Amino acid sequence: MTSAAATALSSTKSGLFGVNNHHHLVKTSFNYNHLHGRQQQRLVVLASSSPPPSGNSDDRTNKGDQQKALVKDVEDAAKASPEMKTSAMKTLVDASPVGLGRRSRQIFDEAWRKFSELGQISRTIRTNDENSLLIQESGPMCEFAIPGAQNTTVLVIGATSRVGRIVVRKLMLRGYSVKALIRNADQEVMDMLPTSVKIVIGDVGDPAALRSAVEGCNKIIYCATARSSITVDLNRVDHQGVYNLSKAFQDYNNKLAQLRAGKSSKSKLTLAKFKSAESLKGWEVSKGTYFQDEAAAKYDGGMDAKFEFSESGDAVFSGYVFTRGGYVDLSTKLSLPLGSTLDRYEGLILSIGGNGRSYVLILESGPTADASQTKQYFSRISTKVGFCRVRVPFSSFRPVNPADPPLDPFLIHTLTIRFEPRRQRPAEGAVGNNQDLRSFQMILEYIKALPTGQETDFILVSCTGSGIEANRREQVLKAKKAGEDSLRRSGIGYTIIRPGPLMEEPGGQRALIFDQGNRISQGISCADVADICVKALHDSTARNKSFDVCYEYVAEPGKELYELVAHLPDKANNYLTPALSALEKNT
Repeated sequence: MTSAAATALSSTKSGLFGVNNHHHLVKTSFNYNHLHGRQQQRLVVLASSSPPPSGNSDDRTNKGDQQKALVKDVEDAAKASPEMKTSAMKTLVDASPVGLGRRSRQIFDEAWRKFSELGQISRTIRTNDENSLLIQESGPMCEFAIPGAQNTTVLVIGATSRVGRIVVRKLMLRGYSVKALIRNADQEVMDMLPTSVKIVIGDVGDPAALRSAVEGCNKIIYCATARSSITVDLNRVDHQGVYNLSKAFQDYNNKLAQLRAGKSSKSKLTLAKFKSAESLKGWEVSKGTYFQDEAAAKYDGGMDAKFEFSESGDAVFSGYVFTRGGYVDLSTKLSLPLGSTLDRYEGLILSIGGNGRSYVLILESGPTADASQTKQYFSRISTKVGFCRVRVPFSSFRPVNPADPPLDPFLIHTLTIRFEPRRQRPAEGAVGNNQDLRSFQMILEYIKALPTGQETDFILVSCTGSGIEANRREQVLKAKKAGEDSLRRSGIGYTIIRPGPLMEEPGGQRALIFDQGNRISQGISCADVADICVKALHDSTARNKSFDVCYEYVAEPGKELYELVAHLPDKANNYLTPALSALEKNT
């Protein structure tokens, strides 16, 4: 490594990691200090050919004479050879702090650019390149490299935010290629990011800009947040921005799949789409009761249901159940495309509307040729007044007969939607207050299967609401929740991180609490949140999970809500996997 390169590593150490990554410096400080020490010795040789001054007047006189002699030697050499003149002047420039700093910055930026381009197949790596020392086996940055990072491009939204800036540095240090979306091309903003980051100018509210930003990207980390409490800004960044980006990412993967004459692994499988009267064929309405009550049957109002295509263009399943213990079903035999099986998917997503009733989804599984081997599995879902999308993982289905084995998605052949008046609750809003809970109306738009996967595709940094001013907390949480819901409905593998109040302090210093249920109250450093984002990229336990995280704390006596399970962040310790393994998926 050249003298300037060594100085670059030493002089930019604090800028590269920042105060928030102090824990990463613990194991590497010796290497950097070693390089720094060699650089200081090299500078002494360039600046003077005699020993360092001792501090007395004779030494200061000798130093002045030595400098004059050095300049005279350079001038004499320049007269003899022009090339020697250029080399000598360059040596003097390197010896000056200004010239040395400029040269160090150039070499360091070039080293980062080459480091981040390692994943490109077309790139040829020169073994004699002195900057490659940064990432060789004995280089100072090799211990941060992550398998798979070289072939992964990560798009960071909000790259200049408090968390985003640290995320970018951590990604590059581990060998990822990084793209960043920023709103404007101000030089002050662009200087906040390393020069090797590919910058895209655009806004999360502009779908066209996002389509350009996602090209070539494998994963997304969304750290952006609205800077004001104005409702328009909150919806644009925290809600609509997440929706626009997830849709652009889906469209990009579908486009790649079409080019490969295949189907994207991130695409949902359409099981039913209700867009015409023809699409209702194959669906049957039936009625039944859990038990017979002959005395009550004389006085009840009976039950009825229908499934039809309305004049407004909607597929409507509606009716009433006044019979005690009664229910109505809407069922169909599933017809999958050739070569498709549901074991390649992890659940269902339904786009439905109506008057806010709850329903039971029933899946029948077993050999189609032998009805006696059919087993039933159920899962309860809740809806709201108006349209919503409900995500139902296969893991949430329970056998009707407790002795039956867990659901095998490969054998699913029938889907049923059941309404029963028991366990119904009034829907929120004025509409629900004026309706009988024994009547229902469901508008079906589509039913699709959600793709499975090992890793997360989209990481969203949200918030718990703790630490936000009371007068704007409700608006912020409403926009954040809408953004989270749109990401869950997209079908993309997601990880939603809700940190406590962000703090500007070193990361990796205190244990972390991971929880679900919006019960935490403590803060967390930006560096620890960034570290969780980076670790979650290739952690299978993080896929399709939402969780809160904060510093470890001791609950007040009598207010212990749960057992504290703390995990100390460390570069050499995979704390995220055991922390997330106990948390519920599809939350």
